[in-house]
Order: sequence, then structure tokens, then C-alpha cells
Amino acid sequence: MAQLSDDCFAFGGEMMAVDRALELLSGRLHPVTETRRIGLADALGHALAEDVVAPFNVPPHDNSAVDGYAVFFDDLTPDAPTLLPVTARVAAGHALDRPGRRGEAVRIFTGAPMPEGFDTVLMQEDCKAGEGTVAIPPGIRRGANRRRAGEDMARGSTVLTAGRRLRAEDIGLLASLGRREVTVRTALRVAVFSTGDEVREPGVPLEPGCIYDANRFALIAALRQLGCQVTDLGILPDRLDAVRGALADAAETHDVLITSGGMSTGEEDHVKAAVEALGGLHFWRLAIKPGRPVALGTVNAAAGSAVFVGLPGNPVAVMVTFLRIARPILLRLMGAADEAPALFPLRAGFTYKKKAGRREYVRATLARAADGVLTAVKHPRDGAGILSSMVESDGLVELPEEITRVEPGMIVEFLPFSEVR
Repeated sequence: MAQLSDDCFAFGGEMMAVDRALELLSGRLHPVTETRRIGLADALGHALAEDVVAPFNVPPHDNSAVDGYAVFFDDLTPDAPTLLPVTARVAAGHALDRPGRRGEAVRIFTGAPMPEGFDTVLMQEDCKAGEGTVAIPPGIRRGANRRRAGEDMARGSTVLTAGRRLRAEDIGLLASLGRREVTVRTALRVAVFSTGDEVREPGVPLEPGCIYDANRFALIAALRQLGCQVTDLGILPDRLDAVRGALADAAETHDVLITSGGMSTGEEDHVKAAVEALGGLHFWRLAIKPGRPVALGTVNAAAGSAVFVGLPGNPVAVMVTFLRIARPILLRLMGAADEAPALFPLRAGFTYKKKAGRREYVRATLARAADGVLTAVKHPRDGAGILSSMVESDGLVELPEEITRVEPGMIVEFLPFSEVR
């Protein structure tokens, strides 16, 4: 279970910058998951718990990159065709049982091991085959179409490092090294619930003044994309005893508890009080829009403790703060290496004003301007409750604290949603 020091952040005072909050978090959060060895078929999305070193060269031998003819480069006439006898045939998986001899050519196929001595391969399309001979045109360079042993991975080199979240290409790489199993971090156990007497489950009749619970379903989906093992705790009423009891029970069997809503200081916002009663709330108001009320804390239980992450109640604010604040927290807790998403410089296609000292995230789509340059176009609606704006956007324009105005043509930083999946 996780442990946090009690002096992370204080409630109230000036709002904290996003970068400062992430910097403080990085020094106070450590992996809480265990390690185990699993088969490659089940490893996708897990954080690697070991460095992987290539035990041999990949490819293990020089081989041909094309179908053609293997020759000694020094046998070729530089300014006229060269006629050579074809003395053998080498296919992939079948090595020649002798070294190559000067003055001969060998018929060879893609992936076949290069016989010892041969250093160059001619594509079959460039050659003229005869009865037991081949005419080779001039102009080929030494070593053409020859793949070197170890050019992909050299024996003894570290090819994957601990903390990497395994992707499909990583699984393929591990298989190419002959690995059937790999040591990974176990899935982070996360419990999710929503709060609010106005929140209803999808599918039930909607009473006046009520809304369907979009936040919980979005969070569960985002957590599963990260490879977390998620428990859905449903919707809790606006009662301190109910919130406190649910948090205490969940902390017994989970690494992280995540809520949406209830993090302000109003009379019906009970999450803050419940967390403080059960452990400690390291609360900060982030200088971020949309967002601001975000909390990190600890909920103690007999079996240990769980990290608590409290997110805002508005749907867009939930998603933005999850991507930029909660996601880095979860990655660190699951033992994954820091994966700061790439931001891409794009030309702005909109005008926008903002306050200094606050980081803002503007929903935007990508479009080609008349000159063909890719441009970020602001979504026409930017309220924190307009969830459709996230669906209709390609990503977020990140505006740092010092910027107060965006004009068309200005270069801005764009975060595609694909970078944080």
C-alpha cells in the first residue's frame, strides 16, 4: 500500500502552478505494485520491471535483404558486366554448408544467411540469368543489400528498460529475442466512485434536477486504457458517513481511490472531510483551467493505506485534470517510467484571451490552412460542462502561465489525445 508524507500541500493560499505540483509529486510518490513473471501474450500495457538485455545478435547472422545473387564485390568488373557461374542456392532457414569461393555467385533469397565470404547482393531484377550463369551489371556498391548481424540489436545491449509500458512492438521485440515470459509490475488496483444526490446511473429514469453520471464511466475507461484493474464503486450520496465508509472499505483492497466532485468546500461537499478523517488530505488549488479543485491524499485502513485522488465535478475538468495530473500520478504508482506526453508546435487559427499566472487548456481540432500548414482551430464552445467538445476535438492547446493572448498565426503547443491514451 502507498505511503505519503503529511507535508505535501496545504489547503488555501495561492494557487499552485501545474509544473510545480507535478514536481512535488514526483519526489513523493513511489511504485506500490508488486512484480511477477507473465507470458508475453498477457504483457501488453504492463510496466516492465526489468531491463531486457539482448542475449544474442538480432539478426543472428548476415543475411540478404532481397532476392538475388550473392557475390564477392572484388570479383566484379567496375565498368562492364561480369559473368559468373551460379554454383549454389540459399533460401531462408537453410545455410550454405561451405564458405563462398572467389569467382562464383550464389542464388540467394530474402532473409537467407549470407555464406561466409560473400559481401554483396545484386537484386534479381538487375541481373540477367543464363544457363548456370548470371550476368551482373556494373555500378553496384560494396555491401549492397546485405544486412549485418546485430544491426537490429547487438548482443549485450539493453533494448528495453524497466518502467516502460509494453506496447505491441515491444512484445514483438521480446519474442524476437526468444523470450516467452517477462517480469512486469502487476496492475494498479483502482477504485472509482462519484458523489452527488443529483447523479444518476445511465439507463434509469432521469428526475428533474438530476444528471447521468458521465464522469465515472469516462474515468473507468481511461484507467483501463492505462492497464489498471478497476473497481466501480458507483454513486455515493451527499452524506459524510456514506462517503467515509466507502473510502475506508475501498482502502482495504485498493492502491488508489479516485473520485469526481465533492472536492470544494461547500456544505454538500463531503469528500474532503471524509479523507481528512481517515488519513490526510494534501490539497491544492491548481492554477489551471478547466480544473482547479484537485486533491491528493492518503486514506488509511487496517491493511495499509491507499492514495486518494480527488478530481473536479465538471466533465471536461475531470478529463483534463485526469490527463495532466492524475495520469502522471498513476504511472508513477504503477512503476511506469515518466511518460511526459509530446506537445507539438502548431499555428493557432483562433483568437483567445486568458489570465496571466494560470495554465489553460483549449479544446481544438486540426485543420489545413489555405497554405497547407496544419493549424489548431478552437472549439466554438468551451464551457467546463460541455463534454461533446472533447468528443469533437483532436486534442488540447496548452497555454502556459505567462501567455495572456493568442492571435491567429501564433505558434502554440498542441497535445493530441492520442498521446495520452
